[in-house]
Amino acid sequence: MNDTSKNNSDNQEIDLSQVSKKIGQFFENISTSIFRGFLFLKRNLIIISILFIIGVALGFYLDKTNKEFENKLYVQPNFGSVDYLYSKIELIESKIKDNDTLFLKNVVGVKDAKKLKEITIEPISDVYKFVKENPQNFELIKLMAEDGDISKVFSDNITSKNYPYHLISFITLKETDFDKTVNPILKYLNDSEFYSKIQKQYIDNISIKIIENDSIINQINSFLNTFSNTVNGSQKSDKLVYYNENSQLNDVIKTKDDLVREQGIHRIELINLNKIIKNSAEVLNIKYTESINGKLKFILPLILVALFILGGLIKAYYKRQMAKLNT
Repeated sequence: MNDTSKNNSDNQEIDLSQVSKKIGQFFENISTSIFRGFLFLKRNLIIISILFIIGVALGFYLDKTNKEFENKLYVQPNFGSVDYLYSKIELIESKIKDNDTLFLKNVVGVKDAKKLKEITIEPISDVYKFVKENPQNFELIKLMAEDGDISKVFSDNITSKNYPYHLISFITLKETDFDKTVNPILKYLNDSEFYSKIQKQYIDNISIKIIENDSIINQINSFLNTFSNTVNGSQKSDKLVYYNENSQLNDVIKTKDDLVREQGIHRIELINLNKIIKNSAEVLNIKYTESINGKLKFILPLILVALFILGGLIKAYYKRQMAKLNT
């Protein structure tokens, strides 16, 4: 019994000593590897310095010559053409990825098709205008928010696609202008026989509404003038005239005010509805600095030095393995 306990104790001591020895060897190997790394850097300091300088110089050159520019186009899709707009932009993007410059040049009309690198579209979040233009939208948002976070509802694809304004962003490999890219893209987006027919009918309806409203306003003005003349005439006479305060005169004036406000809205609508995809504004030739653009002067030196060090590590590993095989 005592012999068994003694053997177990000895075994545990042996195991602990072996573990302690392996841990010590592990840290010793790390220390040796670090020292070898310092020796490697010391031996190759001149080569590493040269590679670093070459990387900085090459990075400066590439940053200067390979410039990319971001361009932003703010648009308003009319007549329910949101999905149509997104499909058109997705088609252009697919042609850019396929390097189909013939389509971009002949169909879309972009003059520097090879310089067009990327195009995307996203909604511009404007919840207040979204709700203001149609009170039913507010009820829709409330209904959707019952099952989730309201912020997620605002960014949801179904909601965001119905915002009035959207941002088209495209990147070019050199500076561009309105005639080279923006105008051809807008012409391509507005080339739709179906939506052109809807546009014509929509504008005709608004024009008819404006004419009818003007007629009603003229009738109200005529009525108010007649009423004013009657009141002024009664004040000049010696006869006492009674009139009903509930004659709905305030309602008539309010109706006129509403019609005048509606006429202003319709006239602004006619300006915004002259295109299927209405261009609100554009901002061109913003220097694109995302990803590695403009940062090659910092990245290339690190890459060259890292590749040289990696090559050294592979070479050292190869020598060690060959030495093991030979022994």
